[in-house]
Amino acid sequence: MITVGDFYDFIDGFAPFHTAMGFDNPGLLVGGRGASVRKVLFALDITPEVVHEAVAMDAQLIVSHHPVIFEPLKSLAFGSAPYLLAQNGIAAICAHTNLDMAQGGVNTCLAERLQLKNVRMLKEYEHSGLPEGLVGETDRPYSPEEFAAFVKQALGCDGLKYTDGGREITTVGLCGGSGAYLFPEAAVKGAQAMVTADTKHNQLLEAEDMGMTLVDAGHFYTEDVVIQPLLERMQAAFPGVEMNKSVRMHSPAKFL
Repeated sequence: MITVGDFYDFIDGFAPFHTAMGFDNPGLLVGGRGASVRKVLFALDITPEVVHEAVAMDAQLIVSHHPVIFEPLKSLAFGSAPYLLAQNGIAAICAHTNLDMAQGGVNTCLAERLQLKNVRMLKEYEHSGLPEGLVGETDRPYSPEEFAAFVKQALGCDGLKYTDGGREITTVGLCGGSGAYLFPEAAVKGAQAMVTADTKHNQLLEAEDMGMTLVDAGHFYTEDVVIQPLLERMQAAFPGVEMNKSVRMHSPAKFL
């Protein structure tokens, strides 16, 4: 019998939960370790729609990147994702910043999708020694516009925004999700571009002034790259369990 605890321990083996950043709330957030698992749904986020999808496939567990419970709960709203999980007896394991920084995690998968070579640490997270972001070389030189178009195609974005650094791009920094704070560090490491999400106006201005091509490809698209590889890794470890990637989880941002 495969249990929720088996899945938790497997993730903990390559992306230890204790290495998550201090603000984070990863782990087994709903359910108990001893529950039997026959079917698992994987998703970037656990939304009510994703829970309904899990119920429809008779899943006993959802594995997500973003924590379904982040701030302390002061009430449990009817129809919310945590409520629906408990109501339907579905466990939730959420691997967040521990999976961002792990080998084979979000940033590693993002670097692979961008076809970067000679990938190395961008900045060390002081409490664990793990990389907050990565930096690597492109497969060929790009102009800023060409590189932004390549990122859009590689990640399947509906759209993105970027600054034109005005320089040829051969070295790129990256951090899935809200990693724009790292672009000055990427510039110090010799990168002409940075791929991340959730950029602010002042960061875009600063990047442009520095001659940095800062590519904001969206939180969903820079992190969803980890879900299918994570599924495949766990499918190999637990071949008797049926696993599926959510088809209802999607980027909430729309572009005109």
